Amino acid sequence: MTDLIVFTALGAEKPCLASFGALSIRENVDLALASLALRRGAIQPTPFGFHLPEPGRWVAGQGVAAFWVGPDQWMIEAEGRAEEHFAADLKQTSPDCSVTEQTDGWIGFEVVSRAGTAPLDELLSKLVNIDLADFGPGRATRTGLEHMSCYVIRRSEAHVALLGARSFAASLWHALETAAKRLQEGNVTKRSHISRLD
Repeated sequence: MTDLIVFTALGAEKPCLASFGALSIRENVDLALASLALRRGAIQPTPFGFHLPEPGRWVAGQGVAAFWVGPDQWMIEAEGRAEEHFAADLKQTSPDCSVTEQTDGWIGFEVVSRAGTAPLDELLSKLVNIDLADFGPGRATRTGLEHMSCYVIRRSEAHVALLGARSFAASLWHALETAAKRLQEGNVTKRSHISRLD
């Protein structure tokens, strides 16, 4: 039997990782995703023991997290469980809900700043139309990024995740990489100009 090689959404054998000054962007291939929808008349569940978030919010529990995607609908995340039957486990905790496996349909990119919130906010301001003053940790929203629709999740002050359709993985990576490069080049130019003035 032929040995099959597994490729990531970006077409490589290993997840892509790139650094641009204080920012790093990582392809998250280990993230499991499943959608959960409340059926009519059902009581809102507490999957894996945590309460589902309100509109515009993201919450994290023990190894799992969730964000609101529409009325009575959420996306449930599980780090490190992309190769498991996560949707089946979620269904057991929420038997009165409709659960759909979503892992293979989406790609996640984790963007982290090693210099606080400023570089991350500057990057986001170039890519998405979000009121960053009201987009602190625990917030999540769907927005447009160039020609694509994606979810933006503020995991912490210095950590943002972007989830987009897997078919747009290369385009989403390119948009993030291009904006981060320009930001880095602009900061180098500013520092060079300041040093010449000194």
